[in-house]
Amino acid sequence: MAGKSKAMSQIKQLLRLHKQGDSIKSIARNLGISKNTVKVYISKLEAGEIPISELLQMEDPLLMGKFHIGSPAYKDPRFEYLRSNLTYYAKELESVGMTRLLLYEEYEAGCKPAYSYPQFCFHLRQQLIARRPGMRLEHLAADKLFVDFAGKQMHYIDRETGEVIACQIFVASLPFSDYCFVMAVRSQRVDDFLHALECCLRELGGAPAVLVPDNLKSAVIKANRFEPEINRALDDFANHYGITVIPARSKKPKDKALVENQVKLVYNRVYARLRNRQFFDIESLNQAIREKVKAHNQTRMQQKPYCREERFLAAEKHLLHPLPAESFEVKYYSEPKVAHNNHIYLGKDKHYYSVPFAYVGQKVQVVYTRSMVKIYARNKQIAVHVRNLNPAGYSTQKDHLSSHHQHYLERSPKYYITRAKEKSAELHLLFQMIFEQNTHPEQLYRTCDGLLRLQKGVDSDKFGAACELAMNVRNLSYRFVERILKNNMVGNQDEPKHEQPLPDHNNIRGMEYYSQTTIKF
Repeated sequence: MAGKSKAMSQIKQLLRLHKQGDSIKSIARNLGISKNTVKVYISKLEAGEIPISELLQMEDPLLMGKFHIGSPAYKDPRFEYLRSNLTYYAKELESVGMTRLLLYEEYEAGCKPAYSYPQFCFHLRQQLIARRPGMRLEHLAADKLFVDFAGKQMHYIDRETGEVIACQIFVASLPFSDYCFVMAVRSQRVDDFLHALECCLRELGGAPAVLVPDNLKSAVIKANRFEPEINRALDDFANHYGITVIPARSKKPKDKALVENQVKLVYNRVYARLRNRQFFDIESLNQAIREKVKAHNQTRMQQKPYCREERFLAAEKHLLHPLPAESFEVKYYSEPKVAHNNHIYLGKDKHYYSVPFAYVGQKVQVVYTRSMVKIYARNKQIAVHVRNLNPAGYSTQKDHLSSHHQHYLERSPKYYITRAKEKSAELHLLFQMIFEQNTHPEQLYRTCDGLLRLQKGVDSDKFGAACELAMNVRNLSYRFVERILKNNMVGNQDEPKHEQPLPDHNNIRGMEYYSQTTIKF
């Protein structure tokens, strides 16, 4: 039967008249259709096994199925051949370099006669769509936040150099209200990505339950359909704000179709409207972007009686999780080995940080942020430092050092004079005189160390006398005091000295000889 099929209400009239016994000519005249059309429907009726009374009781769609089973095109052997090879075609389309044209050439070689290339593509597309039909998802309020970077960049001009600097455009969208957030950042690196994400949450005034990023390296280290490996910094960010991260599947743009559509709208309502404006810093660029995005969110949506902002404020914002008071700081991780000087080296800062000397030679875990450095070992925190960006410097805590090293760092004239005062008054005076010399203090520290050590093994009175003797003769060296004690030169200096007579000898001249001798020149 050529031409457009008749309405089922008209067909029911035809069936009723035929049941009454009217002729084909009469039915055609009464219904205003051709006699051939009446013949075709009556022949279909006679070929079937269902009584007219039952056909008249059927709903129109069911009745149409009885008279119009389907298009004969789909019983064509050309189509049957294509359908039988559909699994092969679908698999081959995923191969590198494979195109529909190559598949058509294979189909044409195996099927005679064959469809034309446009017909082949049409049927192939229809069958692939039928195998994987689309599904409309109902999004819950405050449930998900889709994030992505736009494919095209925006720019600003450096005032000093005149260089045009490209910026990446971060786009986020809440699928329930379609509320949009856009921000320019300098790159897609982890720091910039998380900064933009945090600004987005602050702008929204809360956090959603789920974050759905694209498979960019700042979010996903290794893409996987079932268990993608999330960037550790993003995991820390999500834990800080109480968010679950569920990345979109790789090469599945429909997983984040709403944010993809937002990017297209941003191109129209932000990029296009700012294309003739010049910006000289990223702050002014972001200010202009905020103005355009605000207008976009306040624009009435097609076929809906509200705008994005109204929908967000009325039905979604109050359901977002509250944000913590503290801002998130990116955490960095390292596992260095403690050097023999009980310091670890942080390569990013080129700086050294101390740990307790008991951990020398061990590997430790370092977690550092923009402001703090925390060091862990054996599942406990062993050191905390304020982060120091001074290269080739040392951050040392005194209690981390051994007693010997602590003594070395504590050395000073005051330190030694105080220690000497605890030992004896004579040593105290001696140290005071030692540091009064016009000599650099560090040259005198070893002298003081030697005298303190010497004092331990000597009688206190004897050592005090040795110090007094050294001060009397103004010889304040360690070696001199040591010789005094070694040669037992203390304790006899107050006894009277007896003159020893000269020995008798014939060759010795007496005093008279020299008084009588006259020296001639």
